[in-house]
Amino acid sequence: MALLEIENLSFSYPESEKRVLDNVSFSLERGDFLLVCGATGSGKSTLLRCLKRELTPLGALSGRILYGGKPLDELPDRASARLIGFVGQRPEQQLVTDKVWHELAFGLENLGAPSPLIRRRVAETAAYFDLEDCFEREVSSLSGGQKQLVNLAAVMAMRPEVLLLDEPTAQLDPIAAESFLSTLEKLNRELSLTIVLIEHRLEEALPLSNRLLALENGKTLVFDKTRRAARALREHPVLSRALPGATRLSALLHEDDCPLTVREGRALLERRGGAFRTLVDEPHDEERAALAFRDVYFRYERSGADVLRGTAFRAAEGEITCLLGGNGSGKSTLLNCAAGLLRPYAGRVEVFGRPIRAYKGQALYQGVLALLPQDVQTMFLAATVREELKGVDYSAFPVDFEPLLDKHPYDLSGGEQQALGLIKALAAKPRLLLLDEPTKGLDARARDGVADILKALRARGLSIVCVTHDVEFAAACADQCALFFRGDVVSMDRPRAFFGGNAYYVPAAGRMARGLCEGALTVEELAAMEERA
Repeated sequence: MALLEIENLSFSYPESEKRVLDNVSFSLERGDFLLVCGATGSGKSTLLRCLKRELTPLGALSGRILYGGKPLDELPDRASARLIGFVGQRPEQQLVTDKVWHELAFGLENLGAPSPLIRRRVAETAAYFDLEDCFEREVSSLSGGQKQLVNLAAVMAMRPEVLLLDEPTAQLDPIAAESFLSTLEKLNRELSLTIVLIEHRLEEALPLSNRLLALENGKTLVFDKTRRAARALREHPVLSRALPGATRLSALLHEDDCPLTVREGRALLERRGGAFRTLVDEPHDEERAALAFRDVYFRYERSGADVLRGTAFRAAEGEITCLLGGNGSGKSTLLNCAAGLLRPYAGRVEVFGRPIRAYKGQALYQGVLALLPQDVQTMFLAATVREELKGVDYSAFPVDFEPLLDKHPYDLSGGEQQALGLIKALAAKPRLLLLDEPTKGLDARARDGVADILKALRARGLSIVCVTHDVEFAAACADQCALFFRGDVVSMDRPRAFFGGNAYYVPAAGRMARGLCEGALTVEELAAMEERA
């Protein structure tokens, strides 16, 4: 018997005739690892919330959801809360206590578990997830990756049979994201935990799954074993862009095989035996600085540790500069200092050659600088998307806002909120655009569209500084890339030289081609070069 069965599931939100989900059907056995993919707004998050009874949104729901052969809504409340766990995209929204140990105990306490059982479960869970070193720490002091791991551990302390995850790595750096996904693989492999995962990072997530569900406009496009489903999606005009680099490379080279991992993609290149040349960055003239940090120091509390530690950083005028680095390294703090929202206690911040303090009143924000913050919801002031976009031309943006115009901005998906925030930032017509994770929550097509928009803005003379965890995005659009570590820039170079010197912060194409085609950043470059060889 299937553990989870979805039969002809349809859903529409109040006062809307459009079906967000339209007759979706699939089933999962115990121990399955299902990856759910689809474009932004395809219904992925709505599907996941319908599977967690306590989170099901208001609206018209039809069809059947069976758990262990019984209707989901017939499960006792305690069983429903315990058996189906949920981890969301934003860790801060799910953390409810002050200490790590209390977060692990919170769910069990609410289920009325006896104290000896709580102590045993908390101790075992902390050991399994390697949380002993931070067991007594304040939750607020943790990095983004640690917070999400605590979220996961707190859910697992209740011993769920099904784990639902809605883009859990969206706010994590590449190394933290890979570590988190490896933990999911371990839970699935060692505990036979049934997992349903929504992810846009298919590069790392897809090879972990044994089932793949692709949604398009609320309907099931593909549901099959992972490799067969990936092969079926290789020719899809939108979802093919989200597939792992090795899979996309095999499609470009017209291979029958469907590799899923960097190792399999590397084997494909070696088997074909093509002759490759080294790619190098084009020479460039040094431009004047749009943004400069000169020996900058900043701390949030007088007695606290420095977050920026003598930071030296330069972003050239008329270029796209991408800043990468781990969660908690100080990247967002740098952007907030650049935007005048935070004031360093030492050093100098310059915007277009002028000290930031020389911009009096609101002069800095009047045609000079705009910031897309990490918490994009802070930009929304109106009750509808239509009001937010009043007087703004969004026709060229790669997200269709028309179906969203009458929604409250907070009701949008994470990717749709990012897109709306970026449109609002551009409406100020700045000369310097600061972006903190602009592709967070966006599907591959929208991410590529944002890259194209930024390159078009650069061609018009706009200067852009972008904090990102998305190495594929940085490789696609950056003129300069910098690595931020412990409050300072430790390396900065043109993209091919920058990624060529890294081992971990490297696009999939670069990892597949290392030693064969140095300097390659995209699978399109690899395919085109082999064709010329």
